[in-house]
Amino acid sequence: MKSLKIAALLLSSMLIAPLHAASSKTVRLSSDFTYPPFNYKDETGKPVGFDIEIADALCAQAELNCEWVTLAWDGLIPGLLSRKSDVIMASMRITEERKKRVLFTDKYYQTPASFVAAKDAIFSIDKAGLKGKVIGVQVGTIHDNYVTDMYGDVADIKRYTGQDQVYIDLKNGRLDAAFANSDQLVLAFLEKPEGKDFALKGKLVTDKAYVGEGTALALRKRDTKLAEQFNKAIAEIRANGTYDKIAAKYFSFDIYGQ
Repeated sequence: MKSLKIAALLLSSMLIAPLHAASSKTVRLSSDFTYPPFNYKDETGKPVGFDIEIADALCAQAELNCEWVTLAWDGLIPGLLSRKSDVIMASMRITEERKKRVLFTDKYYQTPASFVAAKDAIFSIDKAGLKGKVIGVQVGTIHDNYVTDMYGDVADIKRYTGQDQVYIDLKNGRLDAAFANSDQLVLAFLEKPEGKDFALKGKLVTDKAYVGEGTALALRKRDTKLAEQFNKAIAEIRANGTYDKIAAKYFSFDIYGQ
């Protein structure tokens, strides 16, 4: 009888241990860190920005042990699918095309997109005005898709691995215009000294076929439980004021959107 009790205790410990190990597993969040003020690295190499603080709050709320992994933008989804990371947290838009490959959480913010060009630029934002112009975008983004589909037959689309590189070439006159999230253009470029001679141009782009249904975390499709944990945490930090407190540090407008 004693031996049976010992065997039962051993079996119980074997069953409990893996569950505990699974609950303490590190969740690897990936980003390219080239998109201030949402995600970038400070002078010490530490990840900072709105995305980073929201991710920290979500992981704390869900009681998850999280760490960051750096991947190039066009390597984020392949890296997720090949298990180099567990979650993409990089201001990635929810689009129908991406839904075919990954599982999105609920949105954590939503903004339109826009063109930016020199204040004294006289061309219009249409096919006639952009004919022969050089437009800068970050490669593999919804912005890349939009300008390629709308103006790829008349304009020269120049693609970059990081949004910060787009701003450098725009400032130095190697681009006639750039296209990105309107809020990012304002906060990371137009409100900076290097952006003082530039302005948003044309109408804001809100077409859901391109700008999607919001910005969210992306996971492997089978990781539904982890997605549910993040969804619950998003709702909770929205309700308890944590989200608004973080957002107020970065934005003077409602970044969450409708």
